Amino acid sequence: MKLFCDEMLAGLARWLRAAGHDTALGPAGARDRDLLALAAAEDRIFLTRDRSVTQIKTTAEVWILPAGGLEAEAAALRARGLDWRLAPFTRCPVDNIPLQPAGPEDLLRMPEESRILPGPHRTCPGCRRVYWPGSHVRRMQARLELWASQGGDLGAC
Repeated sequence: MKLFCDEMLAGLARWLRAAGHDTALGPAGARDRDLLALAAAEDRIFLTRDRSVTQIKTTAEVWILPAGGLEAEAAALRARGLDWRLAPFTRCPVDNIPLQPAGPEDLLRMPEESRILPGPHRTCPGCRRVYWPGSHVRRMQARLELWASQGGDLGAC
């Protein structure tokens, strides 16, 4: 499932990417009509909290998410069948590019104490960020696991 978030869901887009979902983010200030056209052209599901987009004719599939922050959005997406364990930390949360194994030069840019951690050590070929299983990734992984394990009726989109 390929996703497309409007700018108000930029934070959610990072979490979707951290879970491994191919998630595009609309440019800041773009009109809803233009965002819907982009989502349709790329065959992506358009995610928004803006109910007024339902008034715009589009071929894009649109999911309206509830207000209430990340927890409510995550629950609504899980209720729609989104897998929060799809492929954790295989896409760059910042720019949506698939991560690659970190090379020796990438490892040198990491803190020395992090280089000895068991992998995977990955890098983004776009922004050049290096990702490793440090405390930040462990905290994010725990949150993704929580969202994935919540069961029952978690709310509707």
